[in-house]
Amino acid sequence: MTTLAFEALASAFEGRGYVTSAPLATALQLVAALRKPLLIEGPAGVGKTESAKTLADVLDTKLVRLQCYEGLDAASALYEWNYPRQMLRIRMTEGEGGRLEEREAQIFGPDFLLKRPLLEAITQSTAPVLLIDEVDRADEAFEAFLLELLAEFQVTIPELGTIRAVERPYVILTSNRSRELSDALRRRCLYLWLDYPTFEQEVRILRAKLPNMNEQLAVQVARVMAELRTLPLGKLPGVAESLDWAQALMTLHREVLDEDTFSQTLGCILKLREDWQLVAAQAPRLLARA
Repeated sequence: MTTLAFEALASAFEGRGYVTSAPLATALQLVAALRKPLLIEGPAGVGKTESAKTLADVLDTKLVRLQCYEGLDAASALYEWNYPRQMLRIRMTEGEGGRLEEREAQIFGPDFLLKRPLLEAITQSTAPVLLIDEVDRADEAFEAFLLELLAEFQVTIPELGTIRAVERPYVILTSNRSRELSDALRRRCLYLWLDYPTFEQEVRILRAKLPNMNEQLAVQVARVMAELRTLPLGKLPGVAESLDWAQALMTLHREVLDEDTFSQTLGCILKLREDWQLVAAQAPRLLARA
C-alpha cells in the first residue's frame, strides 16, 4: 500500500464500484504512508463508511468495524471477560486445590478474554483497516478514551498488562457531525470533508455500481438527485439512496423517468412525510430539468 500510486489507488477503487475524488485518494495514500488516522466528516450517505470497506478490499486485508453509539464504553469497544466460561472453569476445578493466585491467573488469561473491535484490531498479525464509524454518536468520555489508543496504539488491561499493536492498523474515523469533536482528537488525525457528489461524479458512481443501467436513466437520476439536494428537505438523500432508487427503477424495468414512476418510487429516496409533500408538489419541474 505504501508504494501504491495515486492512479493505481483510484483505479482499484473504481474497479470495485467506488468513484474517488482526488482529495480522498490522496488522503488514503497518506493514511498508508504516514500511518495516521483519517477523520472523514460529511453528510450521511456520501460514502464515508464505504471508503473504509473498499480500502480493506483493495489492500486485501481484514476490516474491523466499531459502530459508535450513545453510551458506548471502553469495555464494549475493547475487551470483556468471558464470565460464564470463568465460572464454569472455577466449578470444574473446585476440588483441585492450588494457590489462589494461580487460579486467578488461569481464569484471567487470554483464553478467557473476549476481544472487542479495538483490541482485535491491534492484535492482528497483518495490519487491518480499523473503521471507527460515526464517532460523533459516542460520548465525549469515550472520545477521550480513544486518544491513547490513536496516539500510542496500545491498551492496558490490568490483569494482563500493556498490549501494543503487532501491526499498526489503517484507521478511518467517520462523523456525520451531529456534535463537534474535540480538538485533541482532530490533532491526532488527518482530515477530509466528503460532500455530496457532483452531477458528473454521481453518473459515474451509478454506472460503476450498476453497469447494466442505461446511460439516459443514470443521467436522469443524477440530475434529479442534484436538484433534490438544493431543496430544504428534512433529510437530504445521499448516494446510498441514489443507488437504491436506481436499482428499484431497473427492477421495475423503467428505461426513463416519468411522473408516475417518480411518484411511485419516492420512498426509495425520501424518508420523511413532509419531504414527500414538498417534492411531490415540484415533481413536474424536477422531471422537466432531468
